[in-house]
Amino acid sequence: MIIIRPIKATDYNDLHRIAVDSGHGFTSLPVNEDILRKRIQRSEESFDIEVKEPGDQGYLFVMEDTLTGQVVGTTGIEAAVGLDNAFYHYHLGKVVHSSRELNIHNTVETLALCNDYTGATEICTLFLQESHRKNGNGRFLSRCRFLFMAEHSKRFSNCVIAEMRGVSDEQGRSPFYDWLEEHFLSIQFTQADYLTGIGNKDFIAELMPKYPVYVNLLSKEAQQVINKVHSNTVPALRLLEAEGFSRRGYIDIFDAGPTVEAELKQIRAIRDSRKYQVLIDDTCGGESNQKYILCNTQVENFRATQIKLTLRETANQVVITNETAQALHVQQGDWVRLLTN
Repeated sequence: MIIIRPIKATDYNDLHRIAVDSGHGFTSLPVNEDILRKRIQRSEESFDIEVKEPGDQGYLFVMEDTLTGQVVGTTGIEAAVGLDNAFYHYHLGKVVHSSRELNIHNTVETLALCNDYTGATEICTLFLQESHRKNGNGRFLSRCRFLFMAEHSKRFSNCVIAEMRGVSDEQGRSPFYDWLEEHFLSIQFTQADYLTGIGNKDFIAELMPKYPVYVNLLSKEAQQVINKVHSNTVPALRLLEAEGFSRRGYIDIFDAGPTVEAELKQIRAIRDSRKYQVLIDDTCGGESNQKYILCNTQVENFRATQIKLTLRETANQVVITNETAQALHVQQGDWVRLLTN
């Protein structure tokens, strides 16, 4: 069985392996033991405390294959970004240069450094091991976060964002960053990406252009990748777009990948999820061909899985086996939240 649960300290080796496998551009999991262990500790503390409003909490989940006990993926939620460390984006805007006397009217795109998403909730750290990129596991890993957010909405902001990985090659070279490096930063993309991942962002305020940049002054290669995603990120973008996320003209300051946003209550998975009461019956198999994502209503002991199951709509009940109940840490009569997948 495949389950999703909060990360714990004993998952460190698996998390380090995922950080290595994820490669360049996966800023939220730098290959740094101290940072990764602190990330786990912060997540454990976030799941453990009572929260009345979103703050500096970070929830990191892992996907576990219970047959092998191996962690095969990660997915995360930052409750409110930018409260501790500044959270930067470029915003795509427009400036008009016109002369009525000369009959000239030129519209020019600009990039302005901003902190507009301060306080927003960010979904992040989505990575699935290649061996398990099947059976809807990717959708499950992404969408399970929305069930947690639906059940515990007071922990999160009304504005939810996701930063999509921008265009870079196998060596981690970004055409957009190449232009920044040449004119402003003078350090390689992988180094800047790593520094950001470990929370060292002072150099951004110190070295990045402080005034709006005219897009037409960038190299052609840099212009062509603005607001574009890495080929490996296209499926994740499509999934989020199907959930109601859209672009608002914000891009990553290093690789120019788009940031997408949605209102919490308007996210499709949150809007469509429903709660049912558990009925445990090993003799009743899944009568539906439809897979469901199913999770308990707990925080620290959150569990989710995806299975075929029997719904008794009129009684507001869901029928599951003892095995599923044990995996979800639920008993007869408990409530669960579910969503078609």
